[in-house]
Amino acid sequence: MAFLPFSPLTIIAVALAATLISPSQSLTCTSQIFTNNKLYDRCSDLPHLTSYLHWSYNSGKKTLSVAFIAPPANPDGWISWAINPTETGMAGSQALVAFKDSKGVMTVKTYNISSYSSIVASKLSFEVSDMSAESSGGNMMIFATVALPGNLGTTLNQVWQVGPAVVNDGPAKHEFQPENLNAKGTLDLLSGESNSGGGDSRMKKKNIHGILNAVSWGILFPIGAIVARYLRVFQSADPAWFYLHASCQVSAYAIGVAGWGTGLKLGSESKGVTYSSHRNIGIALFCLATVQIFALFLRPKKDHKYRHYWNIYHHGLGYSILVLGIINVFKGLDILDPSKKWKSAYVIVLAALGLIALLLEAITWVVVLRRKSSKSTKPYT
Repeated sequence: MAFLPFSPLTIIAVALAATLISPSQSLTCTSQIFTNNKLYDRCSDLPHLTSYLHWSYNSGKKTLSVAFIAPPANPDGWISWAINPTETGMAGSQALVAFKDSKGVMTVKTYNISSYSSIVASKLSFEVSDMSAESSGGNMMIFATVALPGNLGTTLNQVWQVGPAVVNDGPAKHEFQPENLNAKGTLDLLSGESNSGGGDSRMKKKNIHGILNAVSWGILFPIGAIVARYLRVFQSADPAWFYLHASCQVSAYAIGVAGWGTGLKLGSESKGVTYSSHRNIGIALFCLATVQIFALFLRPKKDHKYRHYWNIYHHGLGYSILVLGIINVFKGLDILDPSKKWKSAYVIVLAALGLIALLLEAITWVVVLRRKSSKSTKPYT
């Protein structure tokens, strides 16, 4: 009898991943009016941070007049819009940052961001004029006219951001939530098309990474452990329990490796952003699970003299994977920060598995005690 390499729960992972569709936004920028009566040819609802961009492009003069609108992370925070001439992220971007100065007056400063560690007010690599800023209705607004370099063309890499505070008359560090990290994309000045430049795709990768690992380390491994601990007590379930246990754990390992690989890819694409504890636990889980899989090939027979030591090794690694897996799923949920229903759903799944385990614990103890009692009362012949 052979066990299947993937359990039916694999289908659940694929189905859940397939449902990850980014929510669309209705175009609301067309109804926005500025107090300075400025008018722009085009506008776009940016896909992250509830932000909006209005612009007019003068192809003859190669100038771009913009108005960027966004709510800061806190009332005393800041907002920023930038053009990146060479890359798609923040490093290398030429940024306009608006905030309230020490006197409470809205101001705009320019930042040539050469790296993530160097954020100092400085001139940009191109000329900027007519800079101003306003604050109204919980939003901040940046106005400016940019003289575009000739080598930029009409499709720009744009980056936008919001922050929670101003320190030493400059922007403090912003959050590193998905909304912040995905606030970038391209802007076609002629067609008016603005897209997230892979941000939505990256968000889907993160969601798939989360789904795969939640199903693997957070659900399938615990189910496999429950099967092994409780079903083997019933003689009628032997050897079916073993094949079911092995099927669950091998499926969990295969899905977990896929999720782990996706995490490595996401990490390599997130320069300057590191979730150390989540990453380290993930690496430890992969190593422990790989060693655990070899238990299938190293499993001695029941009467072998080393079987006792193998049981210690197998059970010890198994419970370690179980605990670390659940911990890392919650760490991943904190990083991904999905809607509360997903975290609640996982807590409900864990609670259900816990109740099943408690019920089976009681039943198996009754079975074991009755079995011992019948043996002790059996007459000798």
